[in-house]
Amino acid sequence: MLEFVARFTDEDEMNAARKPENRGAAGRPEQTGSGTTPGRADATPYGTLPPASSPATRKPVSLPRLTEMRARGEKIAMLTAYDATFAAVADAAGVDCILVGDSLGMVCQGLSSTVAVTLEAMRYHVECVTRGVRRVQGTAWIIGDLPFGSYHESREQALRSAIVLMQAGAHMVKLEGGGWTTEIVSFLVERGIPVCAHLGLTPQTVHALGGYRVQGRSDEAAAVLRAQARELQDAGASLLVLEMVPARLSAEVTAALARCATIGIGAGRDTAGQVLVLHDMLGMNLGKMARFVRDFMADSSSVYGAIATYVAAVKDGSFPVDAEHAW
Repeated sequence: MLEFVARFTDEDEMNAARKPENRGAAGRPEQTGSGTTPGRADATPYGTLPPASSPATRKPVSLPRLTEMRARGEKIAMLTAYDATFAAVADAAGVDCILVGDSLGMVCQGLSSTVAVTLEAMRYHVECVTRGVRRVQGTAWIIGDLPFGSYHESREQALRSAIVLMQAGAHMVKLEGGGWTTEIVSFLVERGIPVCAHLGLTPQTVHALGGYRVQGRSDEAAAVLRAQARELQDAGASLLVLEMVPARLSAEVTAALARCATIGIGAGRDTAGQVLVLHDMLGMNLGKMARFVRDFMADSSSVYGAIATYVAAVKDGSFPVDAEHAW
C-alpha cells in the first residue's frame, strides 16, 4: 500500500537513471551537473530532495499576498508536512501554505490524539520543513502549530512558545479555540507574530468535545462560532481554520470576515482556502478515512503529481464537493 512513498518524481526519470548508458563504471548514476536529482553532483545518498519541475516562477508567499488572494477570490491551497522531503515536494507542486501541524502526533508519532505533542517536537519538525522548503523553491508560507499546553497559561507563555517556532523557521503560528484566545492573538500580533486561529472541531480539546464531531450544528453553537470568528479577526488573526463545521455556517463566516481568510477542512467549498493532512490525501491513512478527505494519490503516478492535482482542485473549486466532503 505504501509503495508510492519513494515516487516523488516521475517514474521515467527514475528509469532513465537505471539504464546502463547512464551509469558509471561503478554502477552508480553519473554525476552530470547541479541539482538534487539522483545522479547529480550534489545528490545525497539517502532521500535526495527532489527539484522543482521547472525554475520557480512564483514569488514567495507572504502575508500581504495571502490578503490579496483572499480579496480577489483566489483559493488558498494549504497542506500539512512534517519533514524536509515532503515539504520540498509540496512547495515545488505549488502549495501556498505548509502547516506543520500537531497532527504529527498521530501521523508520525502514533499517538491517539494531538494532546501529548510537545513544543520541542514542534520546533524540530518546523526546522525540518523549513530546510526542505528553502532547499528547493522557498516559496511556501510556513505555519507552526502551538501544541497543547504551550499557550494556555498566559499571554507571556504563548509569546515564548511562538518565539521558539518562529526562530525555527515558521512565518506564522496557529492556535486553537475562541473566546479566551482573543487576548493572546492580539498580544502576539502586536509583537509582530502573524497568527492563524482555529475554530470548530479543535483536536486539542477532543476530550471536552466528546470526540471528533461536527461543531456548530445548533443555533446557539453557530452563534458562538460566528461571534468568536469576528473577535479573532478583530484581534488580528490573518487566517482562520474552520474544521468540521457545516458548509452553510462556514460560508456565512467567510462572507462576514473582511480581513481574515478562512481555511476549511470538512467545512465545505465556500471557504477562502482548503487544508488537508498530507498522509490522508495520499491515501496513507491506516484507519477509516474521514468524510472530508479525497485520495489524490489514487489516480496519480507520483506524490508530486498528487499534490499538484490537489492544488489545482482547490484553486478551481472542484474540491471539496459539499455533497461528498461536507455536512
